[in-house]
Amino acid sequence: MAHLACAGSRSINGVAKLHSHLLKQTVLKDFYELWPEKFHNVTNGVTPRRFMALANPSLSKLIDDTIGRGWLRDGVELQQLEAHAQKKDFCQEWQTAKNEAKHRFCLQAQKVTGEKLNPHAICDVQVKRIHEYKRQLLNVLHILHLYSQLKLEPNCDLVPRNFIFGGKAAPGYYMAKLIIKLIHSVAEVVNNDPVSRNHLRMVFIPDFNVKTASPIYAAADLSEQISTAGLEASGTGNMKMTLNGALTIGTLDGANVEIRDAVGEENFFLFGHTVETLETLKNEGYRPREWYENNQHLKAVIELLQSGLFSHGDPELFKPLVDNLLYDDPFFVLADFQDYIEAQKRVSDAFGDPIN
Repeated sequence: MAHLACAGSRSINGVAKLHSHLLKQTVLKDFYELWPEKFHNVTNGVTPRRFMALANPSLSKLIDDTIGRGWLRDGVELQQLEAHAQKKDFCQEWQTAKNEAKHRFCLQAQKVTGEKLNPHAICDVQVKRIHEYKRQLLNVLHILHLYSQLKLEPNCDLVPRNFIFGGKAAPGYYMAKLIIKLIHSVAEVVNNDPVSRNHLRMVFIPDFNVKTASPIYAAADLSEQISTAGLEASGTGNMKMTLNGALTIGTLDGANVEIRDAVGEENFFLFGHTVETLETLKNEGYRPREWYENNQHLKAVIELLQSGLFSHGDPELFKPLVDNLLYDDPFFVLADFQDYIEAQKRVSDAFGDPIN
């Protein structure tokens, strides 16, 4: 069908700059060589009317009062806010709007999950379709790393975080369903352990849809856009959280590339292999077990996952996830783990004192 569409269309585009480039270099290379004039880039987008004006009224009012309402029709007008970024009063009002959004979301989360979040903690958000290439599993491994650090050193300095997950998996996608189960199981332990519960909180927001997602986007401090480089066509959650003032931790994938250019490198926590370095890693023969054996932090996290602590003593429950990581790892979770941990330390530095 894609080949027929290429033959019959006058214009062919990806949905992000990187995606359009990859189409020309890989899956549609023959058509690009035949008809290069047909290929263009058209990055997709989201409406600020829905995902800012309605989702975040406090922030929207501040922007209206500062630069007018033209940004609702033309997002480029938001660039006018840069002139106010160093003004103390504006920054205080911005932070007040963010705090209001976080308080609203924490009340909603408690209502639907029963979990009481800390509205003063970092809202670390990964809400999107559950899929291995989006690497919710990498996020969970980071949480396990923080948890193991706290167990070893209960009095260490750690900036409190609310880890917020949400999303749906395809009905027959076993590994994605197992990742959802893992998130719930780790949350059960972390949220109830006296050593960790004042530092780390996890929630999985049920029935993820536009209505339930909007307050999350407004509350987000950190946007997790951590897909394997080259596999995310664009993404829109990254745009929605950026609109609402969240900083991004992510790979050079999808629209992350353009978002990083727009917000500035200093407002983007970059990590991970690129499309090119992953290709080299594949060609050289990727052996994930070696990455596991040579990284003490990664080894500790995997062993913690294997211990049965998060499965009521059953070491077999999450064995498919562990085996997939150690013997296949098609989405390079282990290869990017240490770089991700280092990027998360930079996040902690930006928001407060990092973990020791």
